[in-house]
Amino acid sequence: MNTKNNTVLISGGSAGIGLEIAKIFSAQQNKVIITGRNKERLDKALELLPGATGIQCDVANEADVQLLIEELKANHPDVNIVINNAGAAHVYKLSDEHASAHTKALDEIRTNYISVISLNEQLLPLLQNHKEAAIVNVSSVVALVPGTLATYSASKAALHSYTQSLRIALNRTSSPIKVFELMPPLVNTEFSAPIGGHNGISPTEVAQQFFSGFEQDDFEIHVGKTEDIYRLFLASPSEALKVMNPEE
Repeated sequence: MNTKNNTVLISGGSAGIGLEIAKIFSAQQNKVIITGRNKERLDKALELLPGATGIQCDVANEADVQLLIEELKANHPDVNIVINNAGAAHVYKLSDEHASAHTKALDEIRTNYISVISLNEQLLPLLQNHKEAAIVNVSSVVALVPGTLATYSASKAALHSYTQSLRIALNRTSSPIKVFELMPPLVNTEFSAPIGGHNGISPTEVAQQFFSGFEQDDFEIHVGKTEDIYRLFLASPSEALKVMNPEE
């Protein structure tokens, strides 16, 4: 995939993995557009991204998404790379009868899965206009083997399945759109702090490995320990489950 002179939209680009990916694309002569729910955080991120554009948007909110689409069509029709990075996760135990699992799962599935389908569907006409275009869905190692965050894992597994199906569908129409999936392990971000994120790799490392894989058309990018879990899963699914769900 060409990594220069693109127009790149990154949802959830104001912090963590999204911000680090934005920094790399910005440094490589690309036009970068980031979205975020929090305007203050979005403005701080833009200070680190000279020439970038920020659009306040909650991708799980259909009204926000409609405004985003209108803005892109009117002022950024040259968008040819979309990176679906925004996410939501809740820390709780399925065994807790007071966990409100249903409500938390709705939020996760809406943000991590449904919103991606919605945004991709509405941006396909713009992306199809380019000789080279890409959709990148950011899932997780738990898309392969569920971890302790059960419904979060399920939402990422759904995203993984959808990503594979979208890739097949677009390939069969000879579309110029390439479909990538970035699968990080535990990453040290504010987002992952409640689940021991300090034990994870840096978002900078994730972004660097992603950019390398993206450039080489590696459509399923296993970052860090994700590759180890993937290989263990192929050899022994039960052992992979034990590793991802250690006893407390």
